[in-house]
Amino acid sequence: MWIAAIVVGALIIAGLAFYAGKLLWQLKVQKDTIAKLQQEQKEKLARSRQERNAKLSDSINLIAKAMQQKQCEYSEGCLRVWVLMSQYSFDEEVELSQSYPGVHEMYEEVKEMPTHEARKKYSKKEIYKMDAQRWRAEERLEAQILEDCDKLLSRFKPLPGSENVVFQ
Repeated sequence: MWIAAIVVGALIIAGLAFYAGKLLWQLKVQKDTIAKLQQEQKEKLARSRQERNAKLSDSINLIAKAMQQKQCEYSEGCLRVWVLMSQYSFDEEVELSQSYPGVHEMYEEVKEMPTHEARKKYSKKEIYKMDAQRWRAEERLEAQILEDCDKLLSRFKPLPGSENVVFQ
């Protein structure tokens, strides 16, 4: 009787050990699968970030070139460049207002000014007053903006094939 109890007990322990081993194996497989999926997701996110940054970089480069060649008003260019730079994912922390002070100051000067349809709500006198303020700021900040354009062109590279864009 004791022998039968010992054999049954050993069988129960062996069965439980097998079941525990099977569960541990499934847990290991599940952890490996999760790690692999997380790595794939991380790589996909990095590729997506790189593609987005490349497009933003190309646009920033194009606008900086246009401002440098006086094909784009400084106020419009700075407004557009600032918005694009604020969407760019830098590898390290960058204080944009210190790195590009001319662009930042011009952006701050014109960010509240109405554009397109919103301008139509104002009288010609008010529009002229805003335009005069914008022109004075462009004149005052021109040297700093052009210096910032050089920095922008060296930091933000065009996409392959778009580096030779010619403005008409």
